[in-house]
Amino acid sequence: MVISTASGERRGEQVNSTFASRYVRNVLPKFQMPETSMPKDVAYQIINDELMLDGNPRLNLASFVTTWMEPECDRLMTAAMNKNYVDMDEYPVTTELQNRCVNIIAHLFNAPIGDGETAVGVSTVGSSEAIMLAGLAFKRKWQNKRKGEGKPFDKPNIVTGANVQVCWEKFARYFEVELKEVKLSEGYYVMDPAKAVEMVDENTICVAAILGSTLTGEFEDVKLLHDLLVEKNKQTGWDTPIHVDAASGGFIAPFLYPELEWDFRLPLVKSINVSGHKYGLVYAGVGWVVWRSKEDLPDELIFHINYLGSDQPTFTLNFSKGSSQIIAQYYQFIRLGFEGYKNVMENCMENTRMLKQGLEKTGRFEILSKDIGVPLVAFSLKDSSKHTVFEVADSLRKFGWIVPAYTMPANAEHVAVLRVVIREDFSRGLAERLISDIDKVMREIDTLPGQVSSKTAHVTATVDEVVRDSEVAVKPTVHKSVTDVEQDIVSRWKGIVKKRSVC
Repeated sequence: MVISTASGERRGEQVNSTFASRYVRNVLPKFQMPETSMPKDVAYQIINDELMLDGNPRLNLASFVTTWMEPECDRLMTAAMNKNYVDMDEYPVTTELQNRCVNIIAHLFNAPIGDGETAVGVSTVGSSEAIMLAGLAFKRKWQNKRKGEGKPFDKPNIVTGANVQVCWEKFARYFEVELKEVKLSEGYYVMDPAKAVEMVDENTICVAAILGSTLTGEFEDVKLLHDLLVEKNKQTGWDTPIHVDAASGGFIAPFLYPELEWDFRLPLVKSINVSGHKYGLVYAGVGWVVWRSKEDLPDELIFHINYLGSDQPTFTLNFSKGSSQIIAQYYQFIRLGFEGYKNVMENCMENTRMLKQGLEKTGRFEILSKDIGVPLVAFSLKDSSKHTVFEVADSLRKFGWIVPAYTMPANAEHVAVLRVVIREDFSRGLAERLISDIDKVMREIDTLPGQVSSKTAHVTATVDEVVRDSEVAVKPTVHKSVTDVEQDIVSRWKGIVKKRSVC
């Protein structure tokens, strides 16, 4: 046996515990900086404890954004966190990797690049910035043409479907461009190409098509839009171009549907954006925009800076930004290659089909998403007379699942849906678990009193208050059906939100 002796020299030492310190006993100011410093381990613990209440990203089925990458790529990103990408002269290799990524994407989208030429494009913080840049290029090119012809250039517009992502609305509002939206209809939740071309006029700077609608994942028919627009341009003498918002579908279509014509194979497609942080398989914070040729990006939009070293041409809304996501994108391209990306996308689609079949077997849901498109399942309740998709979404939260519920845009507001996005890290096992949990939720909801009827009664009783708040003169709601009341709720609250919301 080892004989131990006590040392008197250690009696004065104390074990310091974070959870017994004054830093966790006292309330920290939430909106002001603390007066004094605190130990680094305590600061870490306080923030880490709060973050435990966040949802699990892997179970966030609302998001298209990548939530898992390989550890080797994580290490590369961590090592590059202190590199400011804009310092191109100081970080020439990072700049070269960005250029390689632009060219890889341009070739993937069939850009007409000749021997010895390089593609024209930039990395962005996401597709929102990419769309802003593409929109600015279209606006400036249209303005220059109109000025040269001596025609008015103060009323530009863009034609889109009502299913576009909010970043298009932001572009229109921020840069004073009218957004002309093709309304949706029940059963058809993407832009109708024929209706879109009808809305085109001499002030249209471009028509924006979506390769992967946020609502249902469906690809819009870019080929049909292109052919109809070619005919209209011939008849009118205009040269209205097309931009493809391929934020979600740009890294899916080339691997799963190579014969589908939607990209630079169509002459009127002048620019394409894609999100590297969606099916490009990189963590949030990177997008890309590529132009068909140098002529499609006006020179006056490009800035040349030289106070960070050599001459550096830039076209961004942001200035400083991290290098990590660009390096991660290049890692994924060379790590996976065409074969690897194809395998990932095929696996996502297989899990999508499996989830769809599981939902159909319950007999409770109608599937609204299509077989060709982004790997997601959008579905609605066949019978919403007693309960709604919003109750289903709320109930799934207790199992950890984050599943969005929403109503469709204009002319289809009465259709409410749930949507599950299938990402690379959503395995077959998770899909089976989700189906099981949805079945449990539906059985539990069946035992509850009908919520729609009680909500209807509440809305009818308080309709005068809502009308006064929205300042809309409407007759009192009397003996309306559940569907009518739901439509009233949606339209009135949209009016209230429009007046009160601040971006």
